[in-house]
Amino acid sequence: MNNRRISFHAFSEADMKVFESEMKVGILATVNEEGFPHLTLISTLQASTPTEVVWGQFTEGLSKQFIKLNPRTAFLIMTRDKELWRGKANFTHVEKQGKEFDMYNNKPMFRYNAYMGLHTVYYMDLVEHSGKEILPFASVLKAFIKTFVLKTIAGKKKNENVLNSWSLKLINRMSNPKFISYIGEDGYPNIIPVIQLLTLDGQHVIFSLSVYKDELETIPNNTPMAVFSMSPSMEDLLIRGTFLRKRIAGMKSGIINIKWVYNPMPPKPQQIYPELDVEPVTSF
Repeated sequence: MNNRRISFHAFSEADMKVFESEMKVGILATVNEEGFPHLTLISTLQASTPTEVVWGQFTEGLSKQFIKLNPRTAFLIMTRDKELWRGKANFTHVEKQGKEFDMYNNKPMFRYNAYMGLHTVYYMDLVEHSGKEILPFASVLKAFIKTFVLKTIAGKKKNENVLNSWSLKLINRMSNPKFISYIGEDGYPNIIPVIQLLTLDGQHVIFSLSVYKDELETIPNNTPMAVFSMSPSMEDLLIRGTFLRKRIAGMKSGIINIKWVYNPMPPKPQQIYPELDVEPVTSF
């Protein structure tokens, strides 16, 4: 299936109304200090005006650091009906009070939560967005089957087990949303749904290029790429590695050699591979 994208420079009123829902997936892509992509689940993503994107912070994490170092971002919003909006935006500033701050903290998720209040609102100027897309579920299902065949043919390699058993289950469950991100020539991240992605072994993931192929087939080999996997219960995992496009038994595939693994979940988002050195506490 081809997925040619059209660019819009403002949201419609209908778009903005859909984004208000708390029952949606919001993904933010930022650029780290090394120029690599980083993906974060931001369920509060929405539009405050036709040309401004906002989101609220209630937990800590690396994306909040990266966005202040490099304002170029990408975002994806997906509804429960599998409607998608993808776009790019420039971070401008934060606020700890004001209309959007009050709006977020009056939503049921935060208003009635005694332990987790939203303390900062981030503002981004819209650069462009794709307009409403529908996740092509039939094509995704076919791509998942092709990926399973690719995985079977390629076989497991004897590599270090970077991914533990919990990570393998999270990634390999078809019902779990998965997204990749890479940095484009314009310096902005790009986000593409890859629900079909599976683990090849403990250090590689693989996916068929048969869905969103117009985008996937243009990505150069050895591109640093991030993969974000999540479950409906908001368990999530971020991995990053290098991308290789490869033809296996006549089928086009993408393989990512995993170099880095990150736990984005509270209470302590933290890098888990390579393992961090444990330092003793010397001051109290």
